[in-house]
Amino acid sequence: MLKKLGWANDSWGSFHDLKIPINDRGLNYGDGIFETIFIYNNKPKLLTAHINRWHKSAAILGMELPPKKDALEKIITEIISKKLLENGTGALRVNWSRGSNNNRGITIDSDNKCRFWAELTSLEPSFKIITALISSQERRNANSLISQCKSFNYLQSIQAQRLARKEGFDEALLLSTSGEMCCSSTANIIVKRKGKLLTPRIASGCLPGIMREQALKKKLVEEAELSMHPELGDEWLLINSLSCHPIHKIGAIDLTIFKDAQHFWEELLIE
Repeated sequence: MLKKLGWANDSWGSFHDLKIPINDRGLNYGDGIFETIFIYNNKPKLLTAHINRWHKSAAILGMELPPKKDALEKIITEIISKKLLENGTGALRVNWSRGSNNNRGITIDSDNKCRFWAELTSLEPSFKIITALISSQERRNANSLISQCKSFNYLQSIQAQRLARKEGFDEALLLSTSGEMCCSSTANIIVKRKGKLLTPRIASGCLPGIMREQALKKKLVEEAELSMHPELGDEWLLINSLSCHPIHKIGAIDLTIFKDAQHFWEELLIE
């Protein structure tokens, strides 16, 4: 069964066989956006929400709009018909770069054409209990529109997570330039405090994650300005489209473990 497969230029192939030009702006400058769509039982979950965020990010960055829902559904239908995914479960990453850079430098060519490709990976969602360390160096920019986009540029997250793991922790938490708690390197934060579920404000610079938005839409959580200091009895959770991790330790502070993380995550998949 499939482990990894790519799609580019209207055809499927192995990651090694498909080609992206070396002057692609996504490769050269991180000038691109993507979405990672969870596929469960051979069906894409929250596809409309992902496409809406993808298109919104393109508009913020002044890019032409990515493929629409019907185009992605056609690709996903091919996946289903060919029975490519093990257990019908996986992740489809859809990529949209600003296309080839025909001149040296970062200036955008007036005739740039965006480029689309996709990556399909067989996987199961993760609900492992983890430890986390608040990054002392990296902060999300509360004032930047780029913070609202799921862009190719993950170097800050990579660096924060790398240093956290070097210190023996599983994940890194990032503060905002405003000083409040923001997100982790790859997920949104949810805190259960005194019976309420709270999540950092968008104004903090956190990514408007799809599962976070689902929780807000269902009125299960509310936005709040959260400090870096957990309170007594807090239960912290990291959530995204592919995982939901309770945190049992932040730095030297032990936390109460968030109960039923998997059930909470699965509830958010229901549209």
